[in-house]
Amino acid sequence: MAQTLYDKVFADHVVSTVSGNIEITLDEPVVLYIDRHLVHEVTSPQAFEGLRNASRGVRRVDLTLATLDHNIPTSSRKNFANIDTFVKEADSKVQCVTLEENVEAFGLNYYGLGDKRQGIVHVVGPEQGFTLPGTTVVCGDSHTSTHGAFGALAFGIGTSEVEHVLATQTLIQKKSKNMRVFIEGDSLLEGVTSKDLMLHIIGIIGTAGGTGTVIEFCGKVIEKLSIEARMSICNMSIEAGARAGMIAPDEITFQYIQDRPMAPKGASWDAAVEYWKSLKSDVGAKYDIDVTIKASDVVPSITWGTSPQDVVPITGSVPDPGNVSDPTKKAAIERSLFYMGLEANKKMETIKIDKVFIGSCTNSRIEDLRSAAKIARGRKVAPHVYAMIVPGSGLIKSQAEAEGLDEIFKQAGFDWREAGCSMCLGMNPDQLVPGERCASTSNRNFEGRQGPGGRTHLMSPAMAAAAAVTGHLTDVRTLPILPGFKTIELDSKDFLKAESFEYAGIAENIAQAVLASLAKKRSSVPSVPASSTSGSLERFTVLKGVVAPLERANVDTDMIIPKQFLKTIKRTGLGKALFYEVRYDLSMPIDELSGLYPEIDTFVLNKPQYRKSKILVAGENFGCGSSREHAPWALLDFGIRCIIAESFADIFYNNCFKNMMLPVILSKENVAVITQDGKDGMDIEVDLVSQVVRRSNGQEISFEVEELRKRCLVEGLDDIGMTLQKESKISAFEEKRSSTWPWLDLRHIVTTASAQKLGQTAKKTKLSDW
Repeated sequence: MAQTLYDKVFADHVVSTVSGNIEITLDEPVVLYIDRHLVHEVTSPQAFEGLRNASRGVRRVDLTLATLDHNIPTSSRKNFANIDTFVKEADSKVQCVTLEENVEAFGLNYYGLGDKRQGIVHVVGPEQGFTLPGTTVVCGDSHTSTHGAFGALAFGIGTSEVEHVLATQTLIQKKSKNMRVFIEGDSLLEGVTSKDLMLHIIGIIGTAGGTGTVIEFCGKVIEKLSIEARMSICNMSIEAGARAGMIAPDEITFQYIQDRPMAPKGASWDAAVEYWKSLKSDVGAKYDIDVTIKASDVVPSITWGTSPQDVVPITGSVPDPGNVSDPTKKAAIERSLFYMGLEANKKMETIKIDKVFIGSCTNSRIEDLRSAAKIARGRKVAPHVYAMIVPGSGLIKSQAEAEGLDEIFKQAGFDWREAGCSMCLGMNPDQLVPGERCASTSNRNFEGRQGPGGRTHLMSPAMAAAAAVTGHLTDVRTLPILPGFKTIELDSKDFLKAESFEYAGIAENIAQAVLASLAKKRSSVPSVPASSTSGSLERFTVLKGVVAPLERANVDTDMIIPKQFLKTIKRTGLGKALFYEVRYDLSMPIDELSGLYPEIDTFVLNKPQYRKSKILVAGENFGCGSSREHAPWALLDFGIRCIIAESFADIFYNNCFKNMMLPVILSKENVAVITQDGKDGMDIEVDLVSQVVRRSNGQEISFEVEELRKRCLVEGLDDIGMTLQKESKISAFEEKRSSTWPWLDLRHIVTTASAQKLGQTAKKTKLSDW
């Protein structure tokens, strides 16, 4: 039977079905082996805490790679000594120090702030050769889809699943549907980049267009793109609602990977390439959804609103809600225009900006910086604009400096920063202030994403550079590259080979002091998993009460809980932050007694009849955006245990079950009925055992739920414990894996945090020593 690329990679990683059935179907949960696990400071603390509480260790320390990226400052590290003195924000410091304690205690690979290999997690993995074709790659971050550019099955997971991977090196997964996005034509038009292409695609299919699918991007246009450009496309497949995005590996892929530190060498390399060449969809393979995009239709594109699907050509105008008949869509446009401070029909090229951000896991690689530098060279940042460049890793920063790109940017008036997530989500000091408008190369333009009240327009690096020098949104095609532009373009692999890792200013005694401090703090952790446990979680059978009607579609995770509340190492205490920016009046003074802003009386959960609601009803695509498990934690902490909606984002839907919460999918008509019940103050009853929603008039509305998930909720089961019952099958799979794909084992490169001195050693280390 003809298979897609996704079919092949998924099938190669099935340890067993959960039920024991042989056949794999869309409805059959499987135990899926995970080849590569990336960890950062925000979504991992509670996972390590879970391991300690259950007396479990990390099953395969060689297959996990950790780095700091979300919380860290991107200011100069010239005088960096340790996190305690460098990270000024107390809550950020706690998360960063906690990660260092955990990697030291559990013996994981780690790139700290004193290590040039540190960077954004989705930049570091490919850069080091940790990401390989045909692998399964996960991280507690929705933009893990980036790694699909290599032909890997890569997807974001919640914190509970981070713990699951650490404990078992597997996940319980259901197979997604196949979706193909075929780009018709030979090449993109002049001035058009892969970022423009992906924004165009999302503008057409919407942020829920890929829900429940893995998207494969195909066509000659895709085949001609660099790996960096492919990563940008797969990175934003999550913004189209997809579980993952994939591109078949080819010679461009192999050339990028070869000779990277963690890539296979010698005979293993030859065997790996032979296998990788088989990773393409067979002729006649069937896709559940097939979309064709004409390359000739794609022009430099930009967002105008508060969703990645709010896309127009740079030559276009802000939409007019008066031309929209659907009342829900009309209201959404009006809401976005109000937040963005824009008027209908305003020309995009006339919109002034205040800040420019070039960086993020979408567009912070050397190719992105070169693209921006071509526009910046010989020009000056507009007087009223602050523009920043944030490389994706310390190595990219060093390479850019070796090529002279930093001087181009600095002479033009850009701020040249250190590696990190930076203003992509503003969990660090790099933020917009209320009302500021930013031209950004990041991936999300949600309300408050880059700072409370901040207004974000997504675009390519070249377009962002054009906006910086003109002071307004600009068609990059109107700014020709000035004569005499020349830079030395180094091959990134050659640069890695030549680069030694001397961490200037970090003395040996400082590194030893950090380790000594950690040794005192860390807990004792067993080296082997404990026996399985089950039946220890709060059960969900029947839930009755008044349903709170939240009449919104596309409720994203940033709206559910803004990023400033993610700086916690606990799962509890987040209820007060739920829907923070729409629940509280942030323009008023904070109440000294409660420590909170005054409530907005009109917000549904602030109304007396809904303050104790355990059931919430909303529109389509609820929970879109981040993989952060903090969203269901906040809902649960408030008291909500069931959400009814037309559809859910895949990761959020999955995270609900991990927290004994029930997401119920009903038709648009039935959601409208339940919403009206909520408005009328009527009780409803959600009966999971019978799989029905009972209205007060006796009407029963049935809903579907996967049998395993239902069983876990009804019986309060621990799915890590259930997975560990399949220990013999996992071990047998690992033996087969080591024999069939030996290049996937990384035991030979494991260097614990102690050996690396947490990336703060003054000793020179050559690539060949890794």
